[in-house]
Amino acid sequence: MHQIAQQLSEYDCWFSQIFADSPLVNWVIDNTTWADRTVLAGQFRRNSETYCAEHGLQMDYKAQKNRYDLVVYCSDLIIPDRMLQTKTLWVQEGMIDECTTISKWVKKLHLPPYLAIGTSLNGTSNICDVYCAASEGYKGYFSKMGTQAHKIMVTGMPNFDNCEKFVDNTLDMKNYVLVTTSDIRECYRPDDRIGFIKRCVEIANGRPLVFKLHPNEIFERAIAEIKENTPEGTFIYTNGNVNHMIANCDELITQYSTLVYVGIALGKKVHSYFDVEELNRLAPIQNGGTSAQNIARVCRDFLEFNGKKEEFTKQYQYHATPIIKPSLCEIA
Repeated sequence: MHQIAQQLSEYDCWFSQIFADSPLVNWVIDNTTWADRTVLAGQFRRNSETYCAEHGLQMDYKAQKNRYDLVVYCSDLIIPDRMLQTKTLWVQEGMIDECTTISKWVKKLHLPPYLAIGTSLNGTSNICDVYCAASEGYKGYFSKMGTQAHKIMVTGMPNFDNCEKFVDNTLDMKNYVLVTTSDIRECYRPDDRIGFIKRCVEIANGRPLVFKLHPNEIFERAIAEIKENTPEGTFIYTNGNVNHMIANCDELITQYSTLVYVGIALGKKVHSYFDVEELNRLAPIQNGGTSAQNIARVCRDFLEFNGKKEEFTKQYQYHATPIIKPSLCEIA
């Protein structure tokens, strides 16, 4: 979101952590710890607001200070009705979780999509005016799941659109099998973690093994499980630049992590709970890091559109930013 806002410097941009106007959801946030492992509260809200403060970004939690001309979302799972009175644009921010039986029933019964637990229905509600997808594969997926195809622009996804840059790093580690875990249990879903760890050991087959834990995990539990079920000398990290770790690894093992797309873009052999062939079809386009610029252009054109907001995508002709690579003369 910050990258997109940087491309919209002529506008007055404000930021808020995802919020709800539902009395029930807000009661849960204010009176229990149930939401602390979600983006609505806990470390995710703290980290986001810390980031905004450190970068001098204007904050308006729950959109109470101003009236806005455009709201840019990265989740359409919870959007207050009052925010739908203005123009809305959705940006894909990562991988979409597996569509489960619960997801299908939530969709069929027209229940609030967040009840599916996780992000399996993110991007599929058709509630926003414009959708910006990571790839043609994801456009097809969102369309199949309920969002009208004419609303979806394939802009690419910031942070996952220029993976080649991660190859240039200063990490000393090389030639290892990297495991990036997911916060499945913390999101109240079943996970055979011990079975997964043992499978990682089998895949490594004697090669050095490195684990990078998801920031939302309960570290003490995860570390104890890894130490008990892996060979001596296995490395475990709770922080660090995971993109650089992927760039230097020989093989990448994931669960439900968007990081698998970094491995795919860099030509690594990857493992995932998702079908790898399907992941290759969905993988974010590599456009040299111009996704934020693409999305900002759509935002700008939508803001300047004078017709009814529902008519914008029916008339709009989207054109991606051309990828301009330096010539040999420029490099020299």
